[in-house]
Amino acid sequence: MNTPAFERRFRFVATLTLVAVYILILVGGIVRSTGSGMGCPDWPKCFGQWVPPTHISQLPANYKEIYTAQRVAKNKRVAKTLESLGFAEVAANIFAHPNQYIETDFNPVKTWIEYLNRLTGVVIGFLIMLTMVAAWPYRKRDPLIFWAAFASFITVGVQGWLGSLVVSTNLLPVMVTIHMSLALVLVGLLIWAVVRASKVSTFAHKQPLGISVAILLSLLVALTFLQIVLGTQVREDIDMVAFGMNYLNRELWIAKLGGVFRFHRTFSAVLLIGNVYAAVRLFQTGIPSLAKMAYATLLVLVMEIIAGVTLAYFAMPAAAQPIHLTLGTLLFGVQFLALVQYQKLMQIPQASPHTVVVA
Repeated sequence: MNTPAFERRFRFVATLTLVAVYILILVGGIVRSTGSGMGCPDWPKCFGQWVPPTHISQLPANYKEIYTAQRVAKNKRVAKTLESLGFAEVAANIFAHPNQYIETDFNPVKTWIEYLNRLTGVVIGFLIMLTMVAAWPYRKRDPLIFWAAFASFITVGVQGWLGSLVVSTNLLPVMVTIHMSLALVLVGLLIWAVVRASKVSTFAHKQPLGISVAILLSLLVALTFLQIVLGTQVREDIDMVAFGMNYLNRELWIAKLGGVFRFHRTFSAVLLIGNVYAAVRLFQTGIPSLAKMAYATLLVLVMEIIAGVTLAYFAMPAAAQPIHLTLGTLLFGVQFLALVQYQKLMQIPQASPHTVVVA
């Protein structure tokens, strides 16, 4: 039976949006590795303009004081709102952090890197709206797909708002971590919706699909999520070390990092062992789609470890930083895709002589 046009349309748009999210994560990594996070000191405009300046002569003489004052004023409003919601301690910590008082010098290269990051975010905003529109036919056929698309739309909106707070707080660590975590939630929502909307085909498998592998995959997804969050904390520590050393002597940065980095590095060995074991279990099912997921997971994991080793032992090359981040989020995506596919296959009655493979 032919696939309905609305289903093909939804899968195409949602997949395109997912690819765009990963491009944004890569661009975001480039922003961090080049120190361009405050290339635009305001939001959504950049130095008060929709098209940012290219030379300092286009800015007022006291531009640093102007935009620092704007950030502080915005943070006061945010703190007041948080206090009214009962988060007085969180509000105090955010507003008291010295980051927001740092004045940022104009650098046209960093400004345009951050501006391109924002333009990529705008593209994703439009794509996520198209995804929700494409999911409209599912509101009665399979409401969970529509609501997943709607949740993705809300997540992107919250991400945009958090992006403004990241700027106003001058890259406050907790804001950056939350920003990254929500990006992973968005990846998971899109993957889940695409797999649920996928057609299946029959294929004989070697053995019944047990719950133990699903639990293992769920655990690995959670651990990878944790590892990425730890990675953002390591990145914050690196930024502090780099700032304290005036961004010189990169080969000395790693030695000055604390316990979070050491745990992050050691924890990668746990993930390696867990993913190798999960891959073996997926190969044993005899299902081609799950075998592909196993190969993909191992490939991305090896590339991620290589990128991490390059950062740790080769003086923190800036080019490796966004690659390391993107591969980490890609590993999370592949693992989650394997989990969702496996769970979908488990729904088929075990007594059947055939199972299904996600198309």
